[in-house]
Amino acid sequence: MNQLQLIATIAERDVLRYTPAGVPIVGAILMHSSQQEEAGVARLVQFEVTALAAGEISGRFASAELGAAYRFEGFLARKNRNSKALVFHIIDFSAA
Repeated sequence: MNQLQLIATIAERDVLRYTPAGVPIVGAILMHSSQQEEAGVARLVQFEVTALAAGEISGRFASAELGAAYRFEGFLARKNRNSKALVFHIIDFSAA
């Protein structure tokens, strides 16, 4: 199973564009910060993740407020066939 839920803020966002097949798509950088427990010890976790929203959700994502916290749902996939880098593909999001 490849499902990811993440509460994050939209740090950077590209403008809405269209793929050669006509699918609307928006790229972004999401920032996450939380306190997690690992082996009984509290740990501060902070990271950035490259993300994209394609299809119907891209319009809503393109107009979402920068810097606001959202709960994102989606999956991870390679940036492209030959890349080892991962991209978070957003399939839904809502206010956190």
